Amino acid sequence: MNGTVDRNVQLRSDVKKLGNILGEILVHHGGVDLLNEVESIREMTKKLRQEFDSDIYHQLKEKIQQLEPPMRQNVIRAFSIYFHLINIAEQNHRIRRKKEYQLKEHEAQPFSIERTVSKIKEYKIPNEALQNVINELSIELIITAHPTEATKRTVLEIQKRISIILQKLNSPGISEIERENLEENLYNEVTTLWQTDELRHRKPRVLDEVRNGLYYFDQTLFDILPAVHEELELQLKNQIAGFDWKVPNFLHFGSWIGGDRDGNPNVTPEITWRTLEMQRELVIKKYNEAIINLMKRFSQSTTRITVSQDLIHSINEEEPVYLNEEEKWPVTSEVYRRKFAIILKRLHEVGKSELGYKASEELVQDLILILNSAESHQPLDKTLKSIRTLIRQVELFGFHLATLDIRNHSGEHELAVNEILKAVNITENYSELSEAEKMNILVRVLKDPRPLLLFEEDYSKETRAILKVFQLIRKAHKEFGKRSIEVYLISMTQSASDLLEVLLLAKEAGIYRLYADGKIESDINVAPLLETIDDLIAGPKIMKTLFELDVYRNHLKEHNNHQEIMLGYSDGSKDGGTLTANWKLFKAQLEIHNMAKEFDVRLKFFHGRGGSLGRGGGSLNTSILSQPVETLGDGVKITEQGEVLSSRYLMKEIAFRNLEQAASALLDACVGVSSESEVDYFREKEWEVAMEEISSYSLTKYQSLVFGDPDFLTYFNQATPLNEIGALNIGSRPMSRKNSQKFEDLRAIPWVFAWTQSRHMLPAWYAAGTGLETYLNQDDRHLEILQTMYKKWPFFRATINNLQMALMKADMATAKQYLTLVQSPEIAERIYSNIYDEYQRTKRVLLKISGNKELLDHTPNIQESVYRRNPYVDPLNFFQVYLICKLRETDQPSEDLVTEVLLTINGVAAGLVNTG
Repeated sequence: MNGTVDRNVQLRSDVKKLGNILGEILVHHGGVDLLNEVESIREMTKKLRQEFDSDIYHQLKEKIQQLEPPMRQNVIRAFSIYFHLINIAEQNHRIRRKKEYQLKEHEAQPFSIERTVSKIKEYKIPNEALQNVINELSIELIITAHPTEATKRTVLEIQKRISIILQKLNSPGISEIERENLEENLYNEVTTLWQTDELRHRKPRVLDEVRNGLYYFDQTLFDILPAVHEELELQLKNQIAGFDWKVPNFLHFGSWIGGDRDGNPNVTPEITWRTLEMQRELVIKKYNEAIINLMKRFSQSTTRITVSQDLIHSINEEEPVYLNEEEKWPVTSEVYRRKFAIILKRLHEVGKSELGYKASEELVQDLILILNSAESHQPLDKTLKSIRTLIRQVELFGFHLATLDIRNHSGEHELAVNEILKAVNITENYSELSEAEKMNILVRVLKDPRPLLLFEEDYSKETRAILKVFQLIRKAHKEFGKRSIEVYLISMTQSASDLLEVLLLAKEAGIYRLYADGKIESDINVAPLLETIDDLIAGPKIMKTLFELDVYRNHLKEHNNHQEIMLGYSDGSKDGGTLTANWKLFKAQLEIHNMAKEFDVRLKFFHGRGGSLGRGGGSLNTSILSQPVETLGDGVKITEQGEVLSSRYLMKEIAFRNLEQAASALLDACVGVSSESEVDYFREKEWEVAMEEISSYSLTKYQSLVFGDPDFLTYFNQATPLNEIGALNIGSRPMSRKNSQKFEDLRAIPWVFAWTQSRHMLPAWYAAGTGLETYLNQDDRHLEILQTMYKKWPFFRATINNLQMALMKADMATAKQYLTLVQSPEIAERIYSNIYDEYQRTKRVLLKISGNKELLDHTPNIQESVYRRNPYVDPLNFFQVYLICKLRETDQPSEDLVTEVLLTINGVAAGLVNTG
């Protein structure tokens, strides 16, 4: 038995335990008939996986078609809930594996902070140089409300409770009576899961999505972010002694929820303001809880210790100002508690009265005052971790909790600027001008300190709405601090004027100010979002145009010559296929980075990744290491969206593991570059030439199908549950921009989600095989080149491994079932054959490059997980095809039929995990 099997014994034991409990529940709620139906279908799909048998295949289809409500719905739910239980078991196994590593004396877990600090010692760079690298580290993770999280929060809560029980059951030393109680609780929680309605009865409103996002800050992130910093500091001190290591706050979370206006009319300025209020309310609550906890601990008395005079002086000054007699701490000698009482009152009044803190830095100073005094009567090598943790939390989260990015479409700004300029007779129709003419006008206006705006009622409703957003940003800076909103993102950026238009609007709102003496103040970063293939290619020219302008460079100086640039993985992939999109993204970063160096501008690239492979998905550490390593030193920013949030941040242990992997990858890469180590990080010019060729072949293949075949959109609309997904109530945003049926207006998220449901997984792999194989067949040397690229280039390795994962989760036999939904058999067969041939081609070439015998041989844990799931996903796909067929044949389908279709969508999403 090999090592992988041994490591997964307990995982299989947990899966079996949960499966048995579910079986008992099925019998109790649906009788033995329900369990028998589920088992019969499972056995048939399992046999079909082992070896196709036409008799079994027809028996399975017949059985599915013969089932009637309510039995049919219960069978679908049984398979769906089984996936929720598998997901819990696998998460729990990750926690168990981390603990096993922690118990080993001489083996640290891969991508742990302990392992990484041990590795960077080998680079032998001076301690001061290493400290400088650490000082420059920066990771920002941005939670978004993209509609791919099909699981309700109520269900997530149940999953979390089940996971905690499993962990306790695995703990050594529990008594028999404790075990019996835990087993009973486990049964009750799985029962509750079965009895809970997993479908939302209405679409979530934006503030519902805000609450869902805040849940992760409340449950895990508030505690885990400081823990990651503390772990790095601890490992540096333990492993590299003789230096006073300081770890700055390099890991931050931000949010788009409540600020992302692009295509979502429900995100109004009022909603954004309420979002900021809710964020502040939560962080104040967390500080309040922490202060009360510290107040219980800091019971020291001046009859036993000597406290600092600075602390005594602050208390004597502040008590009469902030507290009445009833609010003062009654024991005069307990000075720390007296100070905490003042802090609590000032916290309570934040945003309410003049008694409240004006800025979080004031709270930090009060806490440092206590810390310095309290540690003065500790041994020199002993620190007070609890208050140090709170200080770091306040530094990380401020009074705003998470920086809120504002995003809007470039076209919206242009229309507003067009109207404003027309109203003051600068130009009659700005939108019809050439790019050069637009730039001349914008530069001239930005160099003029005089305002342009007339009375607001002179503008259209749309322009007033845009102006209100910029006015809100100024108001938010005054109320919540400038960290509350730092970046304004421009989606569909296609030219330099798109950025200057935003600066113009910021100028009119007073968040970009030009004074008569030429002095500039700028309180907002303006960031382009490069999404399509054409935009990525144009990116370097767009940014060079801006960097050559004095007016823009003066704005950048106000931001320490830092420019943020967002890269969209979704639309690029939808536009040109995943392989071409990933290469163009890589290349755009390199070209913009090299160009920016000439202007002394530092760049932070913001990676708009989704959870799915077709939208740049994958682990955080892989995402970081697959970027051009020279671009990482100025920081990295990544979106965390969809089901990624629950899979990574529902449990504290899993959240810590994901964040330490990200921190470790960035630290290792940056130290490697700093030490000029070529291990793992160098790339040959020949490889870039190869990727350029491969990308070109792949793009031609992709676009020949998606844009060149006139029947492709018909196939997509009919052979996937695209239209049915809209009824799932999983996001506040419409599926298409402008409610259009055009391909270019379809959001990339439902595009990916629909293909995933039908098991085509087309956005995650299609056309890669043609690109790779065409290059490979040109020269006998090319296979060796590709194999070397796979071994030595993290970008290429991540690309090939993600393609393997995509093919592993795709299933052409299952995808073929969906052909029955296409009205034209000729269209169905022709396009499916194209996709099937490309699948086989891609699989062949991936195995040659990776040296694997089977897909994912290099990651047996993931491989086994997919094998484990497939026999249970298959029935849901069979049900989905049959039920969608019935649904589309009926003008007024029953509520039960709609519910059953949505349950299959929910179940497939749970089964395949990284769906959006």
